[in-house]
Amino acid sequence: MNNSSIRGPEMTDAGIDPTIAVEAVDEFRNVREMYIADERPLTIYVDSYEIVTLMTLGKTPELLTLGYLKNQGIVGDINEIRSVQVDWEVNAAAVATWSERDDWKERLGPRIVTTGCGQGTVYGDILEQIEQIELPETRLKQSDIYALLKNLARFNDVYKSAGAVHGCALCAGTEVAVFIEDVGRHNAVDAIAGQMWLEGTPGHDKLFYTTGRLTSEMVMKVAQMGIPALLSRSGITQMGLKLAKDFGVTLFSRAQGKHFLVYNGAEHIEFDVSLPPKRAVANLKSAG
Repeated sequence: MNNSSIRGPEMTDAGIDPTIAVEAVDEFRNVREMYIADERPLTIYVDSYEIVTLMTLGKTPELLTLGYLKNQGIVGDINEIRSVQVDWEVNAAAVATWSERDDWKERLGPRIVTTGCGQGTVYGDILEQIEQIELPETRLKQSDIYALLKNLARFNDVYKSAGAVHGCALCAGTEVAVFIEDVGRHNAVDAIAGQMWLEGTPGHDKLFYTTGRLTSEMVMKVAQMGIPALLSRSGITQMGLKLAKDFGVTLFSRAQGKHFLVYNGAEHIEFDVSLPPKRAVANLKSAG
């Protein structure tokens, strides 16, 4: 859903092929052509001030840049951004704002290192901003979660051909609206956040899916996007669970096929799929 009041910045379209062909020798000494993820650095500058260097596949560098700036609380209004120019010859994304501020160092303050793979920092003042987040209550059906997980299985194109990447998805009901892969789950979620920001897409009626673990950073970013439900096929951390409870994020872990674990928000789920008697008994025993 687009917001007509959003003017939007001028942007390059510098997405590149996320994989490259290389040779490998298998266990039978056969030389085989294989595809691997083409990881490369992208340094983000705002008004010539160096913000961060991300390691990325480079499929959607402009969206990644926008989402990073939004999720880190560096720029609050997309109309502040005049342009995003990506140049792979120097591995840089140059962001120009209309205000052309020169106090970025003072504004950003200290960085907090997180457990994000490849890149994991949170700027100090963002912790104060996220305390104001209030997410809407969501109602979900077990059968819809199963249908969504089945639909998600059709994606992960880069992972299927090359491996070594994470995927994230913005989902509406049982459908996958956006799916993005990158070398780190934080990059993929930032790129989706950038697209939502650019297009004025609301998050209150969406679900978010990631192949990566649910750390504090992932929960914070999804909450900032206004999305009340987060699913992962991986595990969770203690801080991720704590923040999910603080924000009211319904949190699914180990979600794959017909299996999931709800660590927060089980009261918002309608369990409408009948379990075979033996399976139900086993679940009761494991719960006890």
